[in-house]
Amino acid sequence: MSSPETLCSAFQDIAARQPDLVALRTPGDAVSLRWREYADRVRGVAGGLAALGVARGDTVGIMLSNRPEFHVVDAGALHLGAVPFSVYNTLAAEQLAYVFANAGNSVVITEEQFLPVVRACGADVTVVCVEDGVEGTMSLRELEGSGAEDFDFEAAWRAVDPEDLATIIYTSGTTGPPKGVELTHKNVLSVADAVKHAFEIRHGDRVLSFLPSAHIADRVVSHYSSMLFGSVVTSVADPKQLAVGLADCHPHVFFAVPRVWQKFKLAIDSALAAEPEKKQKIAGWAIRTGIKHVKLTLEDKPVPALLKVQHAIADKLVLSKLRHKLGLDECRVAVSGAAAIPVETMEFFWGLGIPVYEVWGMSETAGMGTSCKPGHVKLGTVGVATYGAEVALAEDGELLVRCASVMRGYRKDPQRTAETVDHDGWVHTGDIGVIDADGFVSIVDRKKELIINSSGKNMSPTNIENAIKAASSVIGQVVAIGDDRPYVTALVVLDADAAAGLAAKLGVSDSPSAVAEHEKVRELVAGAVREGNAKLSRVEQVKRFRILPATWEPGGDELTPTLKLRRKPIARKYTHEIDDLYAESPSPATVNAGT
Repeated sequence: MSSPETLCSAFQDIAARQPDLVALRTPGDAVSLRWREYADRVRGVAGGLAALGVARGDTVGIMLSNRPEFHVVDAGALHLGAVPFSVYNTLAAEQLAYVFANAGNSVVITEEQFLPVVRACGADVTVVCVEDGVEGTMSLRELEGSGAEDFDFEAAWRAVDPEDLATIIYTSGTTGPPKGVELTHKNVLSVADAVKHAFEIRHGDRVLSFLPSAHIADRVVSHYSSMLFGSVVTSVADPKQLAVGLADCHPHVFFAVPRVWQKFKLAIDSALAAEPEKKQKIAGWAIRTGIKHVKLTLEDKPVPALLKVQHAIADKLVLSKLRHKLGLDECRVAVSGAAAIPVETMEFFWGLGIPVYEVWGMSETAGMGTSCKPGHVKLGTVGVATYGAEVALAEDGELLVRCASVMRGYRKDPQRTAETVDHDGWVHTGDIGVIDADGFVSIVDRKKELIINSSGKNMSPTNIENAIKAASSVIGQVVAIGDDRPYVTALVVLDADAAAGLAAKLGVSDSPSAVAEHEKVRELVAGAVREGNAKLSRVEQVKRFRILPATWEPGGDELTPTLKLRRKPIARKYTHEIDDLYAESPSPATVNAGT
């Protein structure tokens, strides 16, 4: 079979070859669509959108949770030659208005729970609701049945060109209003080639969709992989039900951001802590054995015969059971991306027998740029340039990347497009990087986020934060402070699940303030800070910290929907707490790290 030139031709080929196989589902098969049904509904959506006046090149907004209807709607718009784009479900009305104005869509497809913010944004759009009978909206069922009899579906999808837009990815806005990254069908197919060359992707692989569909990672790993590789997508509407989804799906391919991997580790640590002492010791031994074994393997060093035997026993008694309990026992391609992940976290999962490959990319490169891959792994790096990509460093150390998946540009923003992509096609990523002799790339930090202390020393806040987070799973977020300051301090936020467990253990209220102020918790965090500091140079070490009596939610003031820190808003919101960290006589809430 020749390679498809568009997502539409890829979809039609898969649908024709496996009409009776399941394409889209939810846990427990509460919803299950076979490819024949999927294709029929895509035809219906395309016809319905055409009847609403949507034409080739027009945009279609999508504000949906992770559910099979997202795939149906997005693919339907694609087959019309339209440009479907998703928005984060956490957007405020004002933010949604900005995105809709930039996109210029006349239609939005959503669900009842998001109608208040859609209506409050004031956009003049036709609202299609996935539920039936919602006042003031057209239902998705009605849309699918409203196409004109003479609508030529075949001609519509065949007219789609590789250079046509496939989507717009709106950046999560860590430094200002979101930018609309325009990606073509050709861009997406280029990423598919990179994925195929890096990993063993098999026809019919199970994948889990739980990250926001507005994020390029979920679009590539679940939505586009379904069309291009015939993957079976299980959608989890509520990220808090991820464990349920994993236990149901047992994915072959699984992508998660670092905080998800850290929460998995926390869950394992917590479960083992509740076991009898004998079992705890056996489990601890098994995990340490797994890590020893994999370190030697990755460093291409000989594994002693005794360690091989010990590892086989550890795997049979403990490690295989932990993989099964997580739902990752059949996972061949486990990936971490979108932010830096502590090396210790990676070693933990490799030690369990779950090789997690770190990748690096941007929305502007359709999600890929560099990747570790089987046979080419250095933990602590984001791998080598992916198939068809080139990487280089600018004079100031900024990482540059050039590949066929580079965006067409930022929507309606030629100035920022020119600032990001130069005349030679290099994307100026904004990341400071290092490339070793073997071509492995390490990301130091965001160029604009480097800490420069009052003595002029440059430091990576991410490096400092990860050193501390790696020391304790109870820590959800760390924000290193120190720009133009004499020393480094930190704001600490406890993981919400860990905080609830600590509250129960300590017999205190589970309110954030009660847990954060408890002396035992302060001691626990102080220990993690000291352990993290031991891995840092003296100038990088955190001298004081403060545990905030708060929980930070994705899409809130402090975190983007993909769990990146919004550093400037954090600095503004917690000005008083930060000033207290540097006061001559700080308040009792400030803790000396004891370094």
